[in-house]
Amino acid sequence: MVESLAKRGISARRVVVPLALCQFIASYAASNMNVAISSIAHDLDTTVIGVQTAITLFTLTMAALMIPGSKLTDIWSRKRCFMLGLVVYGVGATIAALAFALPVLILGYSLLEGIGSALMIPPIYIIITVLFTDLPSRAKAFGIVSAAAGVGAAAGPLIGGFITSALSWRASFIAQALVVLAIILMARRIPALGRTGTKSSFDVVGAILSAAGLFLAVLGILQSGTYGWFKSREDFTIGNTVVIHEGGISPVWLFVAAGSVVLTLFFLYERGRERAGREPLLPLRLFRSRVSDLGLVTQNVQWLIMQGSIFVISVFLQEVRHFSAIETGLALTPATIGLLASSSLAERMAKKRPQRTLIWSGFATTLAGMTLLMLFARADSHILTFAPGLFLMGIGVGAMLTASVTVVQSSFPEADQGAISGLSRSASNLGSSLGVAFAGSMLVSSLVEGNEHFLLALASMVVIGLVGLAAALLLPRDAGRSSQAA
Repeated sequence: MVESLAKRGISARRVVVPLALCQFIASYAASNMNVAISSIAHDLDTTVIGVQTAITLFTLTMAALMIPGSKLTDIWSRKRCFMLGLVVYGVGATIAALAFALPVLILGYSLLEGIGSALMIPPIYIIITVLFTDLPSRAKAFGIVSAAAGVGAAAGPLIGGFITSALSWRASFIAQALVVLAIILMARRIPALGRTGTKSSFDVVGAILSAAGLFLAVLGILQSGTYGWFKSREDFTIGNTVVIHEGGISPVWLFVAAGSVVLTLFFLYERGRERAGREPLLPLRLFRSRVSDLGLVTQNVQWLIMQGSIFVISVFLQEVRHFSAIETGLALTPATIGLLASSSLAERMAKKRPQRTLIWSGFATTLAGMTLLMLFARADSHILTFAPGLFLMGIGVGAMLTASVTVVQSSFPEADQGAISGLSRSASNLGSSLGVAFAGSMLVSSLVEGNEHFLLALASMVVIGLVGLAAALLLPRDAGRSSQAA
């Protein structure tokens, strides 16, 4: 058992601040791009769909590599993995700031920042679980980090809007690189936690299969913006060969089917490794906890509807209402205010209410906010018509973020913290990726115009949100109360 911070004579603030700031910057990176979509598309001579692809690939890269990244924390050590991730992320942000074409932006932002995030995010939750051994301090630390994640996602459009309008969207990436440098300097005070695995235990085949399966599935959903969901709107070609002719089945399902097959092979392969006594990339026992499984569903859905909705509203405000980056960011401010308000009360509410109650009530409040947006926000309505719905969405998301993390992380002992942290972060980032891909495909669909595409995209988020609400209601009342992780 690793010594607690008190025994080491280390201030909790010295540990939590750089970890929270790191989580903030990763969440910020996923949402601040939304307000700069038009500017980036113009500067790089690309389209809204091109920028949407870059945003989706960033969160998809995180989701696909989060499980392998968490495994490396057991092999290289938690702190080393965290620091390496920061360096890779900083290099990616610098390349993105200098991008002269969409492929370069994808290299720096989508790939390198995504890889860096996959290395630096899992250690955050492992370090907190291991070093904060008593439940009150651990809950408080999780609350700060989860709030940082939510605020980064919600405030990203506002901060990104200010930077883009005052300077350039490139300055936002420079700011990320500078913040990462500051985190590296602060993180030197975090105590080193030794490795718990060996280099030979890394499952390369499993890592490739899991990443490829997730990539193909989400890439398929991205294709819906171009080819449609059912009948292909145009020829789908690979090289110079037409694979699917216009009017045939949409290639969306070709990619989704391929992803499903690869993910099935991944789980079969992992089961085979376990039966042979070899260490798997992802222990399948993690899926035998009903509480954790339901908690993972709530994490996935809450990030899906949050990032999907922010993307939808940002594009609507810029493309339909012709808002600038700063105007878009200001319009989304009520969501940030709501999230900050509920996050500040999260620790107090967690002591009075079961985690299950916080999660399902958070979903209910978020869905109520989205419904208000659908009822009152229009292309020609006053901007204040967006405020009540966005505020309720922020309140709802802030209420359930910390509770979902606590439920999942507290379902397993310390030995499984590396694996469950990676799975948890993968579920959240996969939700973010699917949210932008799915909602974006609805938004750019040529089947609907004007207010209708905005309403259709939000309606799709509401339907998915109901799945998260159902999962939350199925959680037992004592979920997250007792932890085995200490």
